[in-house]
Amino acid sequence: MPEAVDAVIAAARGFLGERITTNTTLREHHSHGQDTQPPVSPDAVAFIETSEEAARLLALCNNAHVPAVAWGAGTSLEGHVTPVRGGITLDLSRMTRIIDVSQADMDCRIEAGVTRDQLNEHLRDQGLFFPVDPGTSLCTIGGMCATRASGTNAVRYGTIRENVMGLTVALADGRLIHTGGRVRKSAAGYDLTRLFIGSEGTLGVITEVQLRLHGIPEAISAATCQFPTLRGAVATVIAILQTGIPVARMELLDEVQMGACIAYSKLDGLESLPTLFFEFHGSTTSVAEQAQQAEEIAAGYDGKGFSWATDAAERSKLWKARHDALWACLGLKPGHKGIATDAIVPISRLDEAILGAKQDIAASGLTAPIVGHVGDGNFHTVILVPPEPDGLQRAWELDKKIVARALSLGGSCSGEHGVGIGKREFLEQEHGAEALAVMRSVKQALDPRGILNPGKIFLN
Repeated sequence: MPEAVDAVIAAARGFLGERITTNTTLREHHSHGQDTQPPVSPDAVAFIETSEEAARLLALCNNAHVPAVAWGAGTSLEGHVTPVRGGITLDLSRMTRIIDVSQADMDCRIEAGVTRDQLNEHLRDQGLFFPVDPGTSLCTIGGMCATRASGTNAVRYGTIRENVMGLTVALADGRLIHTGGRVRKSAAGYDLTRLFIGSEGTLGVITEVQLRLHGIPEAISAATCQFPTLRGAVATVIAILQTGIPVARMELLDEVQMGACIAYSKLDGLESLPTLFFEFHGSTTSVAEQAQQAEEIAAGYDGKGFSWATDAAERSKLWKARHDALWACLGLKPGHKGIATDAIVPISRLDEAILGAKQDIAASGLTAPIVGHVGDGNFHTVILVPPEPDGLQRAWELDKKIVARALSLGGSCSGEHGVGIGKREFLEQEHGAEALAVMRSVKQALDPRGILNPGKIFLN
C-alpha cells in the first residue's frame, strides 16, 4: 500500500501541484470529525477545487486500490470522515462557487464546499433563502447531502433530501455523472439523486448541488414556553402537530439542557425547566393565528410564560442559544467529552421514547441533557463521558439503550447524523438482512474495489 499511495500522490501532483500534501499537521486535522471515534490520519490530503479534479484523483485511487475519503468541514458526529484505512482525503472546502441562482424558478446550483450561511448571505437581496439548518454555520452543503442532514426547520421545509433537485457526482472509477435536474418532479428513470443523498461518500463524491429555494417569509415570530414537567412539554408537541399548525421550528430542551443554555448563553428571564422553542413563518395574520393556537394548546398542558420575540436580534439570540446547545452541555462538566445520540420515532411514540430515555439516563448515573427537533420526532441526548476508565463504555451502553427503545417503537437509529462508524451495528435490526444485502449490492456495483470511504455504514 505505501508504494501505491506514493504513486497516486506523484501522479496527482501533475494536476494538483502543492494542493496534495503529506504535511503532518494537515493530516492530523483530517484524522477525525467531531466524534469520539479513534482518529486515523490519511496518508495525504488533496485540496480539490473542481469536479474534474475530484474525478481524476478518484480514477488514480481506484486504479491503485487506494482508499479515498471525502471531507467537507469535519463537523460530522459518527466518524464519517475518519480515514480508517488511510489513503487520500479529498478536502472539498475550497469548492465555494455559487454557480447560478434563478430567482424566477427559486433554485440555485452551488459547489459542494458552500455553507448554508454563505448561500443565504448571497441570496438575501433576492428574497430567497435555503432553509435546512443542521445547527452549525460550519458544515458544507455537500457534507449535508452526504449525511442526509436535517435540523431545526425540517418540520416545515423538510430535510436536505426534499430540498435537493440534482447532483454532480464523481464516481469511484473517475466518471462524472449529473443526476436529477431543475424540474420539480420527474418520472424518468431511477432516482439517482436520492441514492447519493445520505450515502456518506461510500458511493461517490458529491461535487455540485442543485437546490430548491424558498421565499423569505413576510413575518417571522419566535417564542419560548416552559413546563413544570417534561411529559407536558412532549404532549404539547404531539397535540400541535396533530392539530396541523404549520410550525416552522419546534425544539425541546429538558430541564438539564435548559439550565446549561441559560448559563452558557445568558438567557435572562428563563428557568431550568423543560422548554419548547417555537418559530412561526407566514403572513402577519397567519403567524399571529399560529402562535395563538400553539399558546392555547400549551396552556392545556400547564405551559407557562409564553415569551414572544419578533425582533430579528432577539430571535437570533434565541436560536444561537439552541445552536450552541452542545457547547453548553460540555460546559456543565469540564473535562468531559460528549456523545450525541440521534434517535427518531413516529410522533405518537415521542413521549415513550423521551420519557424512557430519561429513565435510562437516571439509571446510568451519567449526565445527559436532552434536546431535539421534536417537530419531526427527532431528539438528541448529549451523553457526557466522564474521564474515567469505564466512562466511554458506560456512555455507549446508554446510547445503545436509547437507540434500542427507538427501534422498538418503530423509529430509526439516526434521524440526521447518519451511520458512519457509530451506528453500523443497528442497521440490520432496523432494515433487515435482505435490505442490507441490497445496499451491499449497490455499493459493489458502484465501488467494486471498495475504495470509497471504506469501513463506514457496513460492519465489514
